[in-house]
Amino acid sequence: MSAPTAAAAQRLPDGEHWQRLYRQLHAHPELSGLEHATARLVAEELRALSGWEVTENVGGTGVVGVLHNGPGPVVWLRADMDALPVQEETGLDYASTVPGVMHACGHDVHVTALLGTCAQLSANPAPGTVVALFQPAEETGSGAQGMVDDGLLERFPHPRIVLGQHVSPLPAGIVLSKPGTLMAASDSVRVTFRGKGGHASQPHTAIDPLLMAASLVVRLQSLTARQTATAATPVLTAGALHAGTRPNIIADTSEVLLSLRTFTDASRDRMIAGIQRMAAAEAAAAGAPEEPKVEFYDHFPVTENTPGDTERVLSALTAAGLPVLPMDNPITGSEDFGAFGTAAHAPSVFWHIGGIDPARFTSDDQTHMLTEGALPEHFPSNHSPHFAPDPVQALPAAITTMETAARAELTRAG
Repeated sequence: MSAPTAAAAQRLPDGEHWQRLYRQLHAHPELSGLEHATARLVAEELRALSGWEVTENVGGTGVVGVLHNGPGPVVWLRADMDALPVQEETGLDYASTVPGVMHACGHDVHVTALLGTCAQLSANPAPGTVVALFQPAEETGSGAQGMVDDGLLERFPHPRIVLGQHVSPLPAGIVLSKPGTLMAASDSVRVTFRGKGGHASQPHTAIDPLLMAASLVVRLQSLTARQTATAATPVLTAGALHAGTRPNIIADTSEVLLSLRTFTDASRDRMIAGIQRMAAAEAAAAGAPEEPKVEFYDHFPVTENTPGDTERVLSALTAAGLPVLPMDNPITGSEDFGAFGTAAHAPSVFWHIGGIDPARFTSDDQTHMLTEGALPEHFPSNHSPHFAPDPVQALPAAITTMETAARAELTRAG
């Protein structure tokens, strides 16, 4: 990733600067924990602004910027930097140049928008202190805690509140949030079956682990069906099944990768017990030589918006003329943003912001969203190889929203 050439004296950066920066980030994505060039670019951009103290390599590749402006509240603003192992299929002229890696979740929007917010707060400071957190490894659920474990709270001013946002495939500028539970907890699950390999022409001499894995994937769907009476039903998705190398070979082992989303500890415990029970039963039914290995990793906590603080922040956005929509139910996606507020014992407020050109949404699309509470199928979601926010619309909206929320918290009494 090449570094920007504009000198600090030439800007407060304008809108075109952020468009160029966004395209640069999008074209050069980096996976979780490997955001070295992204972090260098973030640090250089912050140092080009007036007043920012910049610390690199926090929790790995994390970057922290601090802007002091006398007595007042301390507000933390967070953006995540990592990309996903997805082959981009958007056809954009600034598409990823890294094979098999893409900013398919919009973290390039988050980084650019927070840098734009930092520029605005630098040019016209509010009383108090702003701490900008550019976090690595959100996609593995380890980045926020990694920064905390690296002394984030000891090395930088303690927050009165932590703010964050996430771009979504909604009309650009629309803000979606709610107090209380906003997003699900998440666990990745690996189930490994061991069987007995053999020739495909003689399956009776083998114990087929692929069959165990396939049967488990089907049977697991009954777990969520048995929890439909809960306020927020868990989601369990099989994302991968690996077994074998050739059609005429019965493999020794198979592997199933699952994504589990839950909203309460009790629900998570029930789902984990159910996965373990069903996996063991499949192995026993097949006469497997040993019990399956069930591993849980990449854990994300439930994202909780602090009541009171959330209503206040959303009211400030509404008062500024930003379109804030209420939410009835939490989102089944997951975030590790909450680790910051939990560690600091500080309120947290997180929101989703639209990143798609509103002109693409027909009246039928809008009706569908209102009545079904979901996007029309022709809009790619986050993590899709076709996911492509419109930076011309998304970046100004995201910068304005984050700046508005930050200023409201910096200038409020009490």
